[in-house]
Amino acid sequence: SSSNFSPRNCFLLEHCAPSCLTMATMACRHLLIKHQGSRNPVSRRTNASTSGVTREQAQAEIQTYIDKINAEGCTEAVFAKYAQERSDCGSFKTGGDLGEFGPGDMQKQFEDGTKATEVGKMSGIVESDSGTHIIFRTK
Repeated sequence: SSSNFSPRNCFLLEHCAPSCLTMATMACRHLLIKHQGSRNPVSRRTNASTSGVTREQAQAEIQTYIDKINAEGCTEAVFAKYAQERSDCGSFKTGGDLGEFGPGDMQKQFEDGTKATEVGKMSGIVESDSGTHIIFRTK
């Protein structure tokens, strides 16, 4: 819909080559495990507090998901299945899909983690203010 077009986006459209526009956005799925250091330590999947979970526990648990996803071929479908099963983000309902986003739309650590991941691949562990993530880049 046209509601997505802010003046800034119109400026980008007028002053960017098409290649610049496609590079401006990326998309991904993610699996988030919240812990006691999370900005909002409540799971959006279970509505339970995560204040009893340490960052080390979150990292150890997410590593088990990295291993499971890799063992099952590390496809987007496999990643989505586990994000739906475990992610503490509200996006668990859609298999962790965050859709498209541009520079500055996400927390810097998350954006950097997505940028560092090849399209069609899974990241390593990424820490942000929200908690411990793994990211599957789709664009």
